[in-house]
Amino acid sequence: MAKVVQLRPPLDEQAVRSLHAGQAVLISGPLLTARDAAHKRLYDLLQAGQELPVSLAGELIYFVGPTPPRPGKVIGSAGPTTSSRMDAYSPALLAAGLRGMIGKGYRGPQVREALVKYAAVHLAAPGGLGALLGTKITNSEILAYEDLGPEAIRRLMVKDFPAIVAYDAHGKSIYGR
Repeated sequence: MAKVVQLRPPLDEQAVRSLHAGQAVLISGPLLTARDAAHKRLYDLLQAGQELPVSLAGELIYFVGPTPPRPGKVIGSAGPTTSSRMDAYSPALLAAGLRGMIGKGYRGPQVREALVKYAAVHLAAPGGLGALLGTKITNSEILAYEDLGPEAIRRLMVKDFPAIVAYDAHGKSIYGR
């Protein structure tokens, strides 16, 4: 069995290039969250040459819209959403310094090419385990777009958050495409 890799964001190029499709990772540290609407806003700002509300340098974005927390909890269920819904925006975010994304499912050819070009990685989080993944989150803070509710950009602090390298910076994939 392959060794599980410990990832501690923010990530640099060397850390990303050391990852290979199929490797299991445990992430500890900060993650950004963003889904469709937040991605569109970030993309539109980049296209207009305007400053982003958060720095993407070295960051990982988790495609999640968490549910509200129960009393005494940091966050509710936090399962990944379908990654391909962010495909139109991901290359521009990668060009702006993003080092990786976490979601579920396939990525389109433009995203896969951008992962290689910008030395970035796409990780797959286990779908259907949102309640368990929520227990790996130790803090949650809204950074931007609070009006989007659960889809606001947040900074999560995670401990031993599990994922698999789905697409690496070398052009390889667990999906065989």
